Amino acid sequence: MPVRPISMRQIKELLRLHYEAHLSQRQIAAVTGLSVGVVNKYLGAAVVAGLPWPLPEGLSETELRGRLSGLAEPGVAGAKVLPDFAQIHLELKRKGVTRQLLWEEYSAEYPTNHYRYTQFCVLYQEWQQHLRVTLRQTHRAGEKLFVDYCGPSVPIIDLTTGEERRAQIFVAVLGASNYTYAEATFSQSLPEWISSHVRAFSFFDGVPELIIPDNLRSGVTRPCRYEPLLTRSYTEMLQHYGTLAMPARPRKPRDKSWVSYCTSSLLSSGESGAVAPTSAMSFDD
Repeated sequence: MPVRPISMRQIKELLRLHYEAHLSQRQIAAVTGLSVGVVNKYLGAAVVAGLPWPLPEGLSETELRGRLSGLAEPGVAGAKVLPDFAQIHLELKRKGVTRQLLWEEYSAEYPTNHYRYTQFCVLYQEWQQHLRVTLRQTHRAGEKLFVDYCGPSVPIIDLTTGEERRAQIFVAVLGASNYTYAEATFSQSLPEWISSHVRAFSFFDGVPELIIPDNLRSGVTRPCRYEPLLTRSYTEMLQHYGTLAMPARPRKPRDKSWVSYCTSSLLSSGESGAVAPTSAMSFDD
């Protein structure tokens, strides 16, 4: 796994300590909590890039990181082309669209001056930080199980008759470990919704304290932010297993972000029917 680069705030601070406070590299490392090698690397990159101090007004964090990465300034031959992150952000909201897919389209459009996939993701994450701030969720082991049907359906072909049917993919994800269970059923009906829960409990060899489903009609008859009403059969199933359900708020996809994340991983695996190493897939006859 690649090492995440240091923040722009730390880079600007080490430049300020060097040019304004005139501290040594060892002193800068002690103040910023960085290693002497990292401080030396970025100070050297600033010299090579010809960055003035104070930094020019209007210089974005993305442009600053690009300059420090040894990239040419915009308009110079060989300069990297910055992706349109606003458009990418909109595209990622569509079903089946992943960062890997968007990067492949971007690299095909700019074959000689595109960012590598890792840096593409880092730059997008930095761009995202300027959007609406959200609270990071912390999960305890065995506390929450996020359940939903993911993305587009998949084709199931009868090898005898050649008939094709579309299957729905049920996904259950443990919040703390990201341990995932997935199976295919031919509908999202109430019997299959409940049966998928039962098989997920069997796969995990346990029952979580709380289940976070989407507002699927098979499980929730009245979506509500404060007092959602569950179907009778779903309620009885939860009571039988000694657990509770807290449906995600309507139009609040971050409430079930783990399912969305694992769905993207499944869809971007590149193989039909493929799932993550820590997951399972079965087919309901």
